[in-house]
Amino acid sequence: MTNGFVTYALTDGVAVITMDDGKANALSLDMQNAINSALDQAQSDNATVVLTGRSGILSAGFDLKTLARGGDDATAMLNGGLELSLRMLNFPTPIVIACSGHAIAMGVFLLLSGDYRIGIAGNYKYTANEVAIGMTMPFSAIEIMRQRLTPSAMNRAVLLAEVFTPNNAIETGFLDLVVDEADLMSAAMTFAASTSGLNAAAHSASKKRMRANAINDITAGLALDYAGWRKQFAVKQD
Repeated sequence: MTNGFVTYALTDGVAVITMDDGKANALSLDMQNAINSALDQAQSDNATVVLTGRSGILSAGFDLKTLARGGDDATAMLNGGLELSLRMLNFPTPIVIACSGHAIAMGVFLLLSGDYRIGIAGNYKYTANEVAIGMTMPFSAIEIMRQRLTPSAMNRAVLLAEVFTPNNAIETGFLDLVVDEADLMSAAMTFAASTSGLNAAAHSASKKRMRANAINDITAGLALDYAGWRKQFAVKQD
């Protein structure tokens, strides 16, 4: 199944969702809608999810052209991206992120919203670059990072926009495993298949229980973020 920039393939109870816009996998409104549609299908199929990107990149974050135009679309895109992270953190089946390269800004927040994250060795970067480009880090994004990163990495990521790499991604909390690029999808599929031995109801209930405080904090932060974005992008589009 192909939905715009996203391909969905179901194999033996594992749903592979591949983002590929031919460029940087910008999390535009169209990309978000396509991912959500694929997650709807995975939920209907009761499948474990493997979310991946095109070669060299998971996602470079939000669509800059939409942000530059401002208006309602910019607000909706920002809000929708963080809501997508919330959905992933609450998703009833396991989500494995097969990080195919760089993960930047909103791409990092997606990475940190998976249950198990596999990256590839090489010259790749994981960075929340908001402070470096003149943006105050969103409340919701801070809480997404807080629930996965070590305290030291959290400070460096939020306040200093540090660029992390596959060499330090496991110790700092960005990744759970690093493999060679050629082994990425086989490692992701093998791990995803191994989750079939879990009790689905217990997995879902435990996920909600473990992440309850984080979900509440992200949700509260997103409400503040949304109010701020509405003011920031108040100029309506023609």
